[in-house]
Amino acid sequence: MDEPSMPNSSAGAPQTTPPTGPPTPPIPLAELLAREELGLRRIAGPADADLLWVHTSEMADPYPYLLGGELLLSAGVLLTDPDHYVGRLVQAGAAALGFGVRPVHETVPAALIEACDRQGLPLLEVPPETPFTTIARAVWRLMAEARHRELRRVTRAQQALATAAARPDPVPAVLHQLATQLGGRAALLTARGQELHAAGRRPDPEAAGALTRLARVVARERPGSPSSATDTHGGTHLSAYALGGGEGLVLALATRHRESGDHTVAGIAVVLLSLLAAPHQGADAAGRSAALVRMLLGASPAEVAPLLGSTGPWTVIHARRTDGAPADALTAGALGASLGTALVDAERGAGEAVRVLLGPGPEPDRIAARPGETAAQARPTAQPGETTPDPARPTAQPSERAPEPARPTPRPGWTLGASAPTPVTALAAADAVAARALAHARATRAPLTVDAPTGGLAALVPPEQAAAHARALLAPLTAPLADTLRCWLSLHGSWDRTAVALGVHRNTVRQRIGRCGELLAMDLDDMDVRTELWFALRQT
Repeated sequence: MDEPSMPNSSAGAPQTTPPTGPPTPPIPLAELLAREELGLRRIAGPADADLLWVHTSEMADPYPYLLGGELLLSAGVLLTDPDHYVGRLVQAGAAALGFGVRPVHETVPAALIEACDRQGLPLLEVPPETPFTTIARAVWRLMAEARHRELRRVTRAQQALATAAARPDPVPAVLHQLATQLGGRAALLTARGQELHAAGRRPDPEAAGALTRLARVVARERPGSPSSATDTHGGTHLSAYALGGGEGLVLALATRHRESGDHTVAGIAVVLLSLLAAPHQGADAAGRSAALVRMLLGASPAEVAPLLGSTGPWTVIHARRTDGAPADALTAGALGASLGTALVDAERGAGEAVRVLLGPGPEPDRIAARPGETAAQARPTAQPGETTPDPARPTAQPSERAPEPARPTPRPGWTLGASAPTPVTALAAADAVAARALAHARATRAPLTVDAPTGGLAALVPPEQAAAHARALLAPLTAPLADTLRCWLSLHGSWDRTAVALGVHRNTVRQRIGRCGELLAMDLDDMDVRTELWFALRQT
């Protein structure tokens, strides 16, 4: 196996910014020979070769001046030992030799043809009417066309990757698009080689093992690790790129072919994946966040407040993928990032909703006094039709204003249920409310349902009296029956929607509602009864 090459290694911080554009692709020798106006003819050596540039030299030994990949043009002015001459060109890595006939040689020397065939160097015959500068110009034109094609390919890939990053499952979508663009395997690995997500055809076991070992090289578990590394294994090209964030995530690629712009396309994917994976870098960080959310939603207020650093208001959100697919930690983390929070729990088990804890929004703007002013002088001046606050009447100071609650908004590809903004003392109750709101949203096919706080006439009843009345009225009902009645009333008595929200058969809903009517001794078709029950259920 070849030794891995590490083009981006450095002792400093790894760079994740992709190159400004792909390098110029090499030109296949066949494309140059296809230009009939040049009259070139291959007379020795293999047919396949890649040209990186053109160089003209009449030196007896041009080896010191070659970089490799050249089409060397020569008229053989100082050619005395063809075998030694060709050997030096092969050692220098020249791609091909173009030999111009006349005025020095009437034909290509037979010894030169034999040497090129023996040492595997393509030999082209250049006719007298074709100047070397014309050949060079043709190569540069082919390179410009190839670079333009490669730039278009990279641009299309960039647009496709950006579109994938906007999907509700951005990490798998980006990997799938990357695998499609490169025609291979794209995987997101942890520092220990665990595969978090992958797309594309899986390489053979030996190549997969080599790719895992290559990923460990760039996993940043030690200072000075390179930001990328490449290798080949049995004809499979392997690449590994470290993601930003310092948690050891690695983008690993395995492809059958490697084009000049592939590194640029991979660099774009690295930037996107670094941003998408930032909210939940690695399994350990995801587990810590999930554990924190669970504790916050079940701990006592005294334990919660120091962890949150704020008394609220807080909003609990339950979320499910619209397409019904399960949400992993990275996808859930991307949802949390889009909502503006890192407090996400996606590890409660298969079939469970993602839980997000959304904190208060930005503090209200503060009115600052200019130098030489007092706070009273800094108060805004009333505009026509407005009144100014009475200085004698006590008003809340800016520092005393409660922070505005964050407002959840619909997210593409997700169905959300949110509690009303609640203080830190009521997070557990808000969690149950958010679960009911999500069920309501799924039943009504709404992207977002937000539970409304108690208001209007219901707010006029003292909370203690309302709660006592609700407990007495609903005492005959078990918890499942009360939940079914609450859901049924919130969906305006729809049997089908209630069944969808609760995940039960519609006949089960009918039986439960019938049982509620019997236990309460009430006619549930009466609007007054429904209103009183809804008021009571809102207090529990």
